[in-house]
Amino acid sequence: MDERVTVLARVHARVGREAEVRGLLLTLVAPSRAEAGCINYDLHQSADDPTEFMFYENWTRRAALDAHLDMPYLNEFDALAEELLAEPVEITFWQMISAASIEKATNPNG
Repeated sequence: MDERVTVLARVHARVGREAEVRGLLLTLVAPSRAEAGCINYDLHQSADDPTEFMFYENWTRRAALDAHLDMPYLNEFDALAEELLAEPVEITFWQMISAASIEKATNPNG
C-alpha cells in the first residue's frame, strides 16, 4: 500500500493583511521543501479572492508529515495566525487513488 499523503491547507487572511500573510507563507516554502519526506510543497493564491491561499503538499509518509507539522517555523506561524487570519487554517488529508487505477489498467496481471 502506498503510504504517501497529500495535504490541502487553506489559509484565509484578514482583509488588508493579504500581503503580510503572503510574505509569511512564502517563508515556509523553502524549509518545508528541504524536510525529509517532502515530495512537493506548493503555495497558491486564489485568482478570485486575494485573501485565500492554499498549500498543496505531498509527503512520502504520514510520519514525515507529522514531523513537519511540529517544526518550529510552523509553530511561529501559528502564534501569529489569530492576528493575521480571518479563520483557523483548514487542513485536509488525501490519498491519491488515480495512480493505482492507471497502473492496474496498464498492467492487469500485476
